[in-house]
Amino acid sequence: MAKRVHDQKPKKPIYKRIWFWVLVVFILIGASGALGGRGDDDKSASKESEKTSQATKKSSSSEAVTSSSKKEVTESSQPKVSAEFLSALVRAKSYSSVMHMSKQGIYDQLTAEMGDQFSAEAAQYAVDNLKADYNANALKKAKDYFDQQNISKAGLYKQLTAAQGEKFTAAEAQYAVDNLKVDYNQAALKKAKDYQSQMQMSPDGIKDQLTSSYGEQFTAEEAQYAIDNLNK
Repeated sequence: MAKRVHDQKPKKPIYKRIWFWVLVVFILIGASGALGGRGDDDKSASKESEKTSQATKKSSSSEAVTSSSKKEVTESSQPKVSAEFLSALVRAKSYSSVMHMSKQGIYDQLTAEMGDQFSAEAAQYAVDNLKADYNANALKKAKDYFDQQNISKAGLYKQLTAAQGEKFTAAEAQYAVDNLKVDYNQAALKKAKDYQSQMQMSPDGIKDQLTSSYGEQFTAEEAQYAIDNLNK
């Protein structure tokens, strides 16, 4: 006799089981907590960023105010220079760089009635603020005199310091004659030939003129060289 198979009960779907919904609830609670925590972190980071930005803006603003204040103080502390003073300074620079004039010579030219006619105050401002090397000016002026006039060392010094000459200081003139590299023997010889051809002077007369303190002021050795080579 065949065995009877008992009817099997159908299984419940998983979504109808209690344990499934309990698990779902726990998962949802965990996810909600994680999202809430991240949100709080984002809000906290945003607040910190905002505070940092505000602090940076305040610092920049403070620095700008400080810089502006310093600039105003600096500008206000600098004296304003008149157009006349600046014009005198420009002219003084030209006299120094082009004509190699002395400080006193520049001042006198700036204030001269037949010169630039600046006020004494403007001329003084110009020479006080002129960045010039007067030793170099004296040296260049000495070279010009020597090339054009075959002048002696003593004659150069006198011309450089004379009140009616270049008006350099004694120290500036001494620097010039000490550093001028020229041949005074040849200068004396050229002078001697000029006296001989233009004034028909005797050798002795030429020698006296070359060495005279009122004449050319060459040394005795330089004058003798000129006489010895006069007719060569």
